[in-house]
Amino acid sequence: MELVLIAIALAMDSVAVSIASGSKYKNINFSNTIKIAAFFGIAQGMMPLIGYYLGALFADFVDSIDHYIAFVILVFLGYKMIQEARQDDFEDEVKDLKTKTLFILAVATSIDALAVGVTFSFSNTDIFYAVILITLITFALCIVAVYVGKYLGGYLEDKAEYLGGFILIALGFKILIEGLA
Repeated sequence: MELVLIAIALAMDSVAVSIASGSKYKNINFSNTIKIAAFFGIAQGMMPLIGYYLGALFADFVDSIDHYIAFVILVFLGYKMIQEARQDDFEDEVKDLKTKTLFILAVATSIDALAVGVTFSFSNTDIFYAVILITLITFALCIVAVYVGKYLGGYLEDKAEYLGGFILIALGFKILIEGLA
């Protein structure tokens, strides 16, 4: 269940941009919707894998303080997400739906997933299961988000990022409490 919450939280930046895409491009077709979801899903899935292997390089050195590191990373990312939600610039992020733009947006919205991947290296997380779960959840949520944006406009964009931020902060505290116990 914790991994599902992490996947949902990580997806929220991508969901916000997907809502903005649907809001800005009211006539978006299904193939472009799939393209958007695929870019975000794959980026969100691959970044934790990269972070996991980077974190594994130094996991043995930080074994006694890993819960503090995970806490700081998750709380910082959650706070950052909440701060970004307070800025009203979602539609400005989506200038067009070209491959280059989507790639840049996918990488930009998945940097937090790289950091979460580092925290996975401190635990016994099955990284391949996590990657598949994060990819599929992000992909599915982004498809839904494009259509939500198409019909409801930009009203929900910041709500998605607030939710993701609060989930990451809560998980950070959970990890800290478990590590101290």
